[in-house]
Amino acid sequence: MAPASNHAELLDRLGEVAVRVGLNIAHGQQLLITAPLDAVPLVRRITEHAYRAGASLVSTFYSDDETTLARFRHAPDDTFDTAAKWLQDGMAEAYREGAARMAITGGNPTLLSGENHDRVARASRASSLAGRPAMELITNFAINWNIVACATPTWAQQVFPDLPPEQALARLWDAIFTASRVTTADPVAEWARHNETLHRRASWLNDRRFAALHFRGPDTDLTVGLADGHAWAGGSEPARNGITCNPNIPTEEVFTTPHARRVDGTVRATKPLFHQGTLIDDIAVRFQDGRIVEASARTGQEVLTRILDTDEGARRLGEVALVPASSPISSSGILFRNTLFDENAASHIALGQSYTKCMRDTDTLDAAQLSERGANSSFIHIDWMIGSNQIDVDAITHDGTRESLMKQGEWTSQP
Repeated sequence: MAPASNHAELLDRLGEVAVRVGLNIAHGQQLLITAPLDAVPLVRRITEHAYRAGASLVSTFYSDDETTLARFRHAPDDTFDTAAKWLQDGMAEAYREGAARMAITGGNPTLLSGENHDRVARASRASSLAGRPAMELITNFAINWNIVACATPTWAQQVFPDLPPEQALARLWDAIFTASRVTTADPVAEWARHNETLHRRASWLNDRRFAALHFRGPDTDLTVGLADGHAWAGGSEPARNGITCNPNIPTEEVFTTPHARRVDGTVRATKPLFHQGTLIDDIAVRFQDGRIVEASARTGQEVLTRILDTDEGARRLGEVALVPASSPISSSGILFRNTLFDENAASHIALGQSYTKCMRDTDTLDAAQLSERGANSSFIHIDWMIGSNQIDVDAITHDGTRESLMKQGEWTSQP
């Protein structure tokens, strides 16, 4: 197979990778897709490949920036605690019945930056509450699911503000295609090789069963305890329905579940966070006994505070991930303003909900037992980047011995 030579062929290959690598959709399985309107060409490619792979029915739900803005500008104030629970319940039921999930990201990163922050926060909380049953099936890896990206004009203009709109869009597509490994001669085979590397790293970490990680660097001295019986994952993983999928296209991380009550110290973000249309930059926090007790941001302080006040679990961690500073996405030098990409440019932590798939022997445990082992519960799961070529990471064993994992952002102690 030769490398793709034009946009249409690359888009088709991205659709093929999303289905064959991202979802590995099964014969007879239904697929639910959510996507921005600008993603219609990619949705069509994904839909065709899904049916070719044996999908029984593909259903797509589109979002539109203009209609989203219309709500925040014209809807009555007392309606922002309302969410489409009927839709979320329907999605959860579809997943319980075996449907796969595909999310296409690419919306305007700062769409709601000029809107009333209280309304944005209320609407987000209502949406999170309504979507909790469906989200739990995803975070518990009950189904095969995937997130893939589509370049859109508004997103491209923010990533490349100095370029004319058409050139910015082309540059963003090029970056997405490259990061998603569809510019190679055989993208599916290339993903198999990449997954093997990530699996080897995760396996090595699982064999060592470290007790904690220690991040050190400028304005960072953070110890992240790991959950009891934690398990590292990365790349493709088998879902509980028996289907092996790649949840994120692209991905460069290995990740696990931290202990919600064993995180201490200070950390400063190394990249901005874009959340609900707002830029939150230069985040600095202090953890004590697993909980953020001090937090500041140079911009977006009000939104950061609202995030942390979402619920009890919002000030605790649900994920810790290791990414080399030389990852392809980091090496591109592009700030994508999109978590799917930016989290794969640097080691990161996530506030909120844990992935219990990253814990061993949890099938018979209830919520209280999962919490006892260190799992966190929250309406949110928000990744933010704390790694760079100035950050060192040590692993700490249960007897207190230290072992270097990363020096200046690069792996030192693993194959």
